[in-house]
Amino acid sequence: MKRKKYMLALLVASFMITVTGCNDFLDRSPEGEFTEDDAPGGSLEGQVFSIYTMMRSYNITAGIPAFAVHCFRSEDSEKGSTASDGADQAAMFDDFLYTTNNGVVDAYWSQNYSIIYQCNSVIDDINTTEFTDTLNTMRNKGEVLFFRAYAYFNLVRAFGEVPLVNFKITDASQANIAKTSVDSIYKQIDADLTEAEARLPREWTDEYKGRLTWGAARALHARTYMMRNDWDNMHKAATDVMSSGLYDLNTPYDKIFTDAGENSSESVFELQCTATASLPESTTIGSQFCQVQGVRGAGDWNLGWGWHMGTKEMGEAFEPGDPRKDATLLYFRRSESDPITAANTNKPYGESPVSLADGAYFNKKAYTDPAKRAEFTNSGFWVNIRLIRYADVVLMAAESANELGLTSEALADLEMVRFRARGGDESVLPKVTTTDQNELRNAIRHERRVELGLEFDRFYDLVRWGIAADVLHAAGKTNYQDKNKYFPVPQNEIDKSKGILVQNPEY
Repeated sequence: MKRKKYMLALLVASFMITVTGCNDFLDRSPEGEFTEDDAPGGSLEGQVFSIYTMMRSYNITAGIPAFAVHCFRSEDSEKGSTASDGADQAAMFDDFLYTTNNGVVDAYWSQNYSIIYQCNSVIDDINTTEFTDTLNTMRNKGEVLFFRAYAYFNLVRAFGEVPLVNFKITDASQANIAKTSVDSIYKQIDADLTEAEARLPREWTDEYKGRLTWGAARALHARTYMMRNDWDNMHKAATDVMSSGLYDLNTPYDKIFTDAGENSSESVFELQCTATASLPESTTIGSQFCQVQGVRGAGDWNLGWGWHMGTKEMGEAFEPGDPRKDATLLYFRRSESDPITAANTNKPYGESPVSLADGAYFNKKAYTDPAKRAEFTNSGFWVNIRLIRYADVVLMAAESANELGLTSEALADLEMVRFRARGGDESVLPKVTTTDQNELRNAIRHERRVELGLEFDRFYDLVRWGIAADVLHAAGKTNYQDKNKYFPVPQNEIDKSKGILVQNPEY
């Protein structure tokens, strides 16, 4: 089993966790009052490890709520699967027919707050208890602050104003507070990430590979500045990560999302997952990331549920010959009788899956090694979840540099990404040379789209650029309105608050 000591620690923490899935943390017994049994894990480090487990849960990064909130709403992604499977979710997320009682959105809200409450509890323990191992305690607090910032960043982008709970909850009534302004949420995020950057190490020893680092915190901070179009701070944070020398783009693009590409030199933060012969499909040590997005077929091609598929617009976005297209989009046959050609034989495994799903492409970044499938299971629970890649950081640096008038720097950063993408083939992906700011802006936006294709957050790029309505309408998602950048607050949460929590405007 890979990453032995760290994964064993996570395994132990996972079995101790009691806050998981769609459970509402505030409805646990005894109702309205918390005891020591509510804390997942006994030791400080055990409680921190439990948050890693919560992060790779179905509702945050590995399941339908994660993909619906972050992916389906863009022009490059769609629900996928079949028309009869989750038609209500297609209406909600593909067609922007938002309802206030959608269970997927409710689960996303609840799990992010579960992470926040667990982080608050650990922070309170650190602040009020004397620990002898000060170095580990400092690092543990840095990890927890990162996760609290990550969860609030999820919430503020998805809902806008949300309740700010930054203290340990011992009674349910304490969490029943009104929404806080977007600026105040970001102020908390900034404070948390600034402190996390000061506490987290630049690197961990090999047995703890995958744990949070200074680079992960600084890169997430850059991403939060990006969402606010705060070019100065975005540029400073992104270039800090680049200047550290901790990361590079030496991993070939078509290897990044394979087993061989796990924890590569491009990895700024990825959630560690694994499988064993006795636990081949366990969310205790793995995740459903590949199962939910896997080929929806039959027999040997029953690899998953077929949710989150690429659209024809995603396929058309790539420049001629861009090798990233075949590393991002998984081609398939509609039946066994379809001819197998070079165009639909998928690298690197030489397979041509048969599909029962309705979308244009499966997500190649969730495609699994057939040898591993034979060893464990078709569902791919062992595959790590890449959350922050160095290429994203470089493109954040390029975009902010261009907006600040640093044209030469922006061009150099952009070329770093395109150089790796062309894989030594000088006949494709010509070097961008324009010095016109608007042309360069569009080139960088295009590069984000194809470099990060079918990963998280294309929709949020459209929103922050102010072009969501134009792009989505052109792609046929004509129901989108500006108010749809935010979801309605789950009605379930409003009802429980007894009038304290109010609905978002226009819902």
